[in-house]
Amino acid sequence: MGWKSVLGSFLLFILIFGTLGMVFVYFFFPLNPIDFVSSTPLNSNFSLNSSIPAEMQFYNNMRYADSQISYKIDESCNLKRKDDMTRAFEMLREKTILSFYPVSNDEKISINCSDEVVVNKKYFIAGEGGPTEIIRTPNFDIILKGKILLLSDSKCEKPNVALHELLHALGFDHSRNRYNILYNISDCKQILGEDIPAAINALYLIPSKADLAFNDVKANMHSRYLDINTTIQNQGLKDAPASKIIIYADNKKVKEQSLEEIKVGYEITMMFQNILISQLNVEEITVEIEASFDEIEKNNNKIKLKIKE
Repeated sequence: MGWKSVLGSFLLFILIFGTLGMVFVYFFFPLNPIDFVSSTPLNSNFSLNSSIPAEMQFYNNMRYADSQISYKIDESCNLKRKDDMTRAFEMLREKTILSFYPVSNDEKISINCSDEVVVNKKYFIAGEGGPTEIIRTPNFDIILKGKILLLSDSKCEKPNVALHELLHALGFDHSRNRYNILYNISDCKQILGEDIPAAINALYLIPSKADLAFNDVKANMHSRYLDINTTIQNQGLKDAPASKIIIYADNKKVKEQSLEEIKVGYEITMMFQNILISQLNVEEITVEIEASFDEIEKNNNKIKLKIKE
């Protein structure tokens, strides 16, 4: 073998070794890390069809998960208070999309009675009511449990006291209008106007479904490897069954991962590290929640990330 052949073999070896070395460095060492930022608004969710004044409720958008609400009237209530409470449920059923049904246990609204005299300054308190358990989400304050305590028989022809406390249990605060049923001092001339039923209908027109949405997404590429951290929250009204999350690099699927059930108001954080990307250049990362069940909103199931400038 001549020296030219030896030199040629040596140069070929150097070329192959150098190429392999560059490939190794390119794939396994963090050269020029790239950060991606969201180009999609987070929590781009639905809005209520009508504006409900904040002062109407204890918190904004308070409601039960479902428009069909269970209740239980305790045996401590006499016939008069039981009848008033039943009539109050019927009045709201006639004016709104709500319905109420009695159960023997695990009720949403508990009604109890007492003959104890309670005085606030110079006024006798006829009843008490309000939510006792809630879950707060970006869209709703979901009432899990409510209670009503009737302390005296109503003197009115209509069940004003029972209706007043029922509206408190539905999340509505006192009114400044002394002719409104929710005024803090009871009077038989007070009425249920149109504003409260309208607010109830606006709240409960939103279907009782889950709603998965991204709370936060961060992405970073180092060499050909992608790292993603994301937080997903159930912002809906019902628990979200199992689903999955899919990651795309320029519309090419690079990762798929199952998501476990997420209860109402809860969130999970997922961390993906060292996802190998075959493309030489990546301009856009897409993270998508794929759910086979109905949701309040599907548009918030996908988020796109662009290279940070």
